[in-house]
Amino acid sequence: MEQNSDIEAVLGVVGVICALQIACALKSSRWRRRRWWTRPWIQRRDEGAGCVHRLVNEELKMEDPESYKNYLRMDEQSFQKLKRVVESRIKKKSTNMRQSISVEKRLSVTLRFLATGETYQSLSFAYRITASTLSGIIPSTCRAIYDALKDDYLKVPNTTEEWSKVSRDFYDQWNFPNCLGAMDGKHIQFQVPRCYGSYFYNYKGFNSIVLLAVVDANYRFLFLDVGCNGRVSDGGVYNNSDLSSLVKNNSLNFPPPMNLPNTNIVSPFTLVADDAFPLHPHIMKPYSQRFATKERKVFNYCLSRARRVVKNAFGILANRFRVLLTKINLSVDKVQTITLAACALHNYLIQEHSSSYLSGIETEDTQNSTFKQGYSLKGLRAHIGNRCQNSAIEIRNKLCAYFNSIGAVPWQWECVNKFNF
Repeated sequence: MEQNSDIEAVLGVVGVICALQIACALKSSRWRRRRWWTRPWIQRRDEGAGCVHRLVNEELKMEDPESYKNYLRMDEQSFQKLKRVVESRIKKKSTNMRQSISVEKRLSVTLRFLATGETYQSLSFAYRITASTLSGIIPSTCRAIYDALKDDYLKVPNTTEEWSKVSRDFYDQWNFPNCLGAMDGKHIQFQVPRCYGSYFYNYKGFNSIVLLAVVDANYRFLFLDVGCNGRVSDGGVYNNSDLSSLVKNNSLNFPPPMNLPNTNIVSPFTLVADDAFPLHPHIMKPYSQRFATKERKVFNYCLSRARRVVKNAFGILANRFRVLLTKINLSVDKVQTITLAACALHNYLIQEHSSSYLSGIETEDTQNSTFKQGYSLKGLRAHIGNRCQNSAIEIRNKLCAYFNSIGAVPWQWECVNKFNF
């Protein structure tokens, strides 16, 4: 009898606990019940002048075109052309339940995000679109921008004629012959989930993925590789990229070796890069600073003039689309998409409105032998571990001899002495 009474007591306690749990669940479900289908202030997104979108399209566009261009990073003509290109990819159908967000507004809020790096919550109050909706709109629109522009504005040259034009531009503008592009890497900072640990932690002290790019003499991106974790060096990123195998196999149809200008010295066409990359018959990098002769310093200076084009391109890109200057609080795949979209827009705006997009870019003052945007190689840590071919060393020596003779520019000696190349 006592045993039965104990069992009944336990069952009674369990029953009370279950009843309390059910009551709590019902209470919490009542509290979670939505007060609105859509918040009233969001329903008024197309009413009045409280929405930034209306301010931009009804006031700035008509009264202050410069502010309009600063807000979206492009003028109205470029915006409308971009809208026509991506419209079919981002347009949504309206339903009986709700009106879809227009193509123009989707594109506008995405461009503003790329231009500033504002949080979704901040853009939510400005555009009267919920942050959860923006988290779907912005990445999908960035993907649409990249997919729509890549074939026309991010196409890698694949014929001898196209590469020859790139080479002529480098020689005309930067006095470096047989050059097919400047190559370098840029770290894109983002907030990494804890599950990744230190996988993306780089030598600069933050988490990042690497943007590897080849740039022509006019700051346009010719090749992009985005997504390698920041722990890998630029040379390692290159070795693991498609570009490495394409260059080794000559799948990009580089022009055959040609004489350096006004000489009988035959030299292949090359990419210029910094010391982090391997020396290769198709990749030229500076001589080591240790025991560098005066002639080698001249070569390093001439190489740096061509190589800094890619540094300038990264600077232009990040200052026009300042989301790349912030810590992006999104997943890795979305950071990749955002970076690719920004690069595609960079090339698009250079081709459509080069004079306005590249206005204010500072260059070398060769008459006074100074740099408005220059740098010295002194103090840079030498990169070791890349074995180079004898043929690559011979090619670099030929170029060194060329820059110290017939290929010399009048101001190079003063610059070499002043900036210690």
